[in-house]
Amino acid sequence: MPALHNAPTVVRATNVSKRFVIRKEKSLKERIVNFGRSQKHKDDFWALRDVSFDITAGTTIGLVGANGSGKSTLLKVLGGIIQPNDGKVERRGRLAALLELGAGFHPDLTGRENVYLNSSILGLSRKQTDEYFQSIVDFSEIEEFIDTQVKFYSSGMYVRLAFAIAVHVDPDILLVDEVLAVGDEPFQEKCMAKIREFQQEGRTIILVSHSASQVEDLCDRVVVLSHGHVVFDGAAAEGILALRESFEH
Repeated sequence: MPALHNAPTVVRATNVSKRFVIRKEKSLKERIVNFGRSQKHKDDFWALRDVSFDITAGTTIGLVGANGSGKSTLLKVLGGIIQPNDGKVERRGRLAALLELGAGFHPDLTGRENVYLNSSILGLSRKQTDEYFQSIVDFSEIEEFIDTQVKFYSSGMYVRLAFAIAVHVDPDILLVDEVLAVGDEPFQEKCMAKIREFQQEGRTIILVSHSASQVEDLCDRVVVLSHGHVVFDGAAAEGILALRESFEH
């Protein structure tokens, strides 16, 4: 659903850069021997360099690029999960993030306990979570395992519960990173239907996906990243072409 021209900006990234330090030592012994020595045993890796854009309410934006292009790092920075070294991100509204499997889950807690923990982190009261709880469990289809520690869950069960929580906490902004590729086909279709429902309601969705067809189908805007830089920002169909061109560089 295209954003309205006068829709407010809900996410603004300004000159965002993120650096990771890669250590060259292979073993613990080498690390201890080289501890406190010069920088020659470290490499700086810039996952993002001077990334800037605004996202308006009601848009569905796809972040795409080759492996290592910085898209998942950017999603985590936009969600406030990691902080940039330079630049800033401003957000407005409640944000729910579906990142790598089990992010935000405590492995020793049960599914039930994790529902309450995650909902609380996202700003819901216990009373509100009580109201949503059965809907979350029903959507996830894992009721018989809800009182099992999540460390015993399969990857598919993780995704089911994580997605169910994220879409039931009434988010203004939903971040999704590849997790839709993990569940079985009926559940993927259920998730896609929920995303379309969110689009109809005018919510904002930021999606990382390797599926060009999924991005073209869902997104009204695509940002293509290459080596941490934005190389394209525009319409979805043109963005997919720009993505294919970026693979050649």
